Amino acid sequence: MKLDLLVLAIAPVIAIILWIYLKDKYDKEPICILIKFFIFGILVSMLAIYGEEILIKVNIFSGKFYIFYMSFIVAGLVEEGLKALVLIPDLLKEKNFNERLDGIIYSVFLSLGFATIENIIYILLEDPISAFKVGIIRSIISVPAHMMFGIIMGYYISKYKFTSSKIKKRKYLALSIILPILLHGVFDFILMIPYRWSIIVFVVYIVYLWKSSLDKLDEYTNNSRRKFLRRYKFIRHNKRKDD
Repeated sequence: MKLDLLVLAIAPVIAIILWIYLKDKYDKEPICILIKFFIFGILVSMLAIYGEEILIKVNIFSGKFYIFYMSFIVAGLVEEGLKALVLIPDLLKEKNFNERLDGIIYSVFLSLGFATIENIIYILLEDPISAFKVGIIRSIISVPAHMMFGIIMGYYISKYKFTSSKIKKRKYLALSIILPILLHGVFDFILMIPYRWSIIVFVVYIVYLWKSSLDKLDEYTNNSRRKFLRRYKFIRHNKRKDD
C-alpha cells in the first residue's frame, strides 16, 4: 500500500480522534485506556470481517430483500452488535467511567478503531485511482458515520450507568444496542437502493444523524462542564472556610 493511500485511510480517523479528545475538557480520560478501546475496535473489525463473510456466503435473498439483508444483518447487526458486545461489559467495569461524557468518548474511540481497519481494507481492494476516490468518499461519509453511531451507543450506555431505575436501565441498555444497529442499517440501505432520489434521502438522513449525535454530545459536554464548575465552587468554598 502506498504511503499516500495509507495517510488517506487514517487521516480522517486521526482528525476525529483529536476533535473528540478535545471535547473532553474537564476530566480527561487516561490515554492508555483510550488506546485500549481503540485497539478493541481494531480487533472487532477483524472479527466482523469473518462474520460478514459467513453471512454473505449463506445468503438466500435477492433484490430488495438482499439489500435489506446486507444492510441490516450483514452490516448493521454484525458491526454494531460486535461493537456493543465488546464495549459494554468492559466499559461498565472501567473505574475511569465516572461521568456521562465518558461513555461517548470511549465508544467513539472503539468505533474509530473499527473504522481504521475498515478504511484500510476498502482502499486496499481498489486500484490506485479508484482507491483515492474511495478514500475521499469514506473520509467524508463512512468514518464520520462510525463516529456518530459510536456517540449514540455511548450516550445510552451512560444513561444506563447513571440511572438508578431498573426499568429505565433495561430501556437504555436496549437502546444502546438496537439504535446503532438500526441507524447503521438505514445508512447502508439508502446507499444501496438503486433509485435516483435516494441521494436526496441520504443527504437528509446524514443531516439528521449529525444533528442527533452532536446534540447528544453537546448535552454530555455541558453536563461535564456543570460537574466541573460545581466541584470548583465547592473547593473554593471550603478553601475560604479554612482561611
